[in-house]
Amino acid sequence: MVSTTDDTQFWDKAARKYAAAPIKDTIGYERTIERTREILGATDTVLEVGCGTGTTALKLAPAVGRLIATDVSSEMIAIARGKVATAGCTNVDFAVAAAGDVPGPDAAYNAVLAFNLLHLIPARPSTLSSLHRRLKPGGLFISKTPCLSEMNPLIRYAIPIAQFAGKAPYVSCFSAAELEGEIEAAGFTIIERARHGSTRKDARIFLVAQKPTDQSPKRG
Repeated sequence: MVSTTDDTQFWDKAARKYAAAPIKDTIGYERTIERTREILGATDTVLEVGCGTGTTALKLAPAVGRLIATDVSSEMIAIARGKVATAGCTNVDFAVAAAGDVPGPDAAYNAVLAFNLLHLIPARPSTLSSLHRRLKPGGLFISKTPCLSEMNPLIRYAIPIAQFAGKAPYVSCFSAAELEGEIEAAGFTIIERARHGSTRKDARIFLVAQKPTDQSPKRG
């Protein structure tokens, strides 16, 4: 989620409806979850930004040592916290925070996750730089992002109309190549790219990027 006041209010109001909405491509979603589990380590300390109502965080928590999941919407986080007891996870914590202002010191995390988030952040370059600092040397930034420039052009025309009516938050249009360029400009090295969708054309790019280190081999 984004850090502006208007968009925070948008997501607070949308939280219950968002929580009840089904995942559109369950096959693609599960492929992303499975691949992320394979990449993460059992003792890793992991941060997920833009966690929404916590579904993904709770699926991944059993595969890591500790998971901190944040979202700018307090309503989203309230729903996520309500799921913890049912999920039976004791190693996940939810907190209200913007993606560029996450808890903990620099170099605190083995991995940072951002799923269906980066197109919703106006200040992507500074946010990516902040997340880069939060990672340990050799740490991984794992993301999956809708690239609206690769979708039906009608979507791009419809977004401003929906925003004017208060029915949509900030949304940015870019291609996968442009997104990779921004991630690399923040200091990362892209080490894996994939499309996990079940349809023939999948505009959601899955990327694994590493914070370079001379002492740690690349993972992935």
